Amino acid sequence: MDSFFIRRELPEDIPAIFEVNCQAFAHDDEAQLVDALRKNGDFNPALSLVAVFDDRIIGHILFPDITIESENESFPAVALAPLVVHPDFQCRGIGLGLIEEGFETCRAHGHNIVVVVGHPGYYPRFGFSPARSCGICAPFDVADDVFMVHALTPGALAGVHGIVRYPKAFESVVGADISRAETVIPESAARRVATRRKVLTRRPRGTVLQE
Repeated sequence: MDSFFIRRELPEDIPAIFEVNCQAFAHDDEAQLVDALRKNGDFNPALSLVAVFDDRIIGHILFPDITIESENESFPAVALAPLVVHPDFQCRGIGLGLIEEGFETCRAHGHNIVVVVGHPGYYPRFGFSPARSCGICAPFDVADDVFMVHALTPGALAGVHGIVRYPKAFESVVGADISRAETVIPESAARRVATRRKVLTRRPRGTVLQE
């Protein structure tokens, strides 16, 4: 394909961002999440990037604000959620480009830690490793190899530990109150998370294993 380019989102991109999230995941959970995060002011628009080809948005990546909470400290971080590429343009390096440009943009805005729930066969190539081995835990039931963290700068994870606290908008995707570290997930929500975990251990459509 001819070259694509990556830029930050613009207000007029919002409908196309919603649509590409729906097309990549074949449902609107992530699209609704992005809209809820935007409405609640839970991310910096400079950290919402789109891939554009022939005046068409074909990919999107977002880095909403999160914190890692210990008993006595709170560490700022961002989540990589979601990453999507339109099905017609997957496996062409677009996801790779979005992640690399996203990391540079995060660093430029002073962010040093990124957390992702994603495919263990894809994200480690970008420096992600299991978060639990660093003393960082998820507030929901998820396989250790799927819940990962990456330090954008050397030493950024030194002394960082605790439970990740997500914006409340993520509850619409996970199905439980994950904005509080002491959350106990109801059985019905745990079943939903378990179902999503099975999908993530295969190939999530929005985060395909692409070069």
